[in-house]
Amino acid sequence: MAQATDRLRRYLDDELGECRNEDVERRLDELGTLEAALGEAQVDAELGVLSALSSETRYTLVRVLVAAGEELCVCELHAVVDVSESGLSHALSTLVDAGLVDARKDGRWKMYRATNRAVALVTVLEGSVGDA
Repeated sequence: MAQATDRLRRYLDDELGECRNEDVERRLDELGTLEAALGEAQVDAELGVLSALSSETRYTLVRVLVAAGEELCVCELHAVVDVSESGLSHALSTLVDAGLVDARKDGRWKMYRATNRAVALVTVLEGSVGDA
């Protein structure tokens, strides 16, 4: 922490022209307030969603469901990804738990649909990754 404080002091000295201990303490308090405002539960929830998208299989499933814009049967999703039935079931369960996919039983078929959260995330990702 001392190294980080020293570096912050040098930065503030450059920015302010002169840096006192009070300036460093004030900035550390401001940064602490920003960190506390995030809330550990919120950070954990957001990381859970991002973690759910970190698998190629799960991300492909979300992208397909978002692109479809409607419910798809588990059998349709199985045709899209090259995983076992067990792997597909586990991937979909993870996505449901993360709030990215809704599931419902329709007779003997299980139907899945992308949630608004999934649509928003895919939209942001599509807009943020372009030709470099």
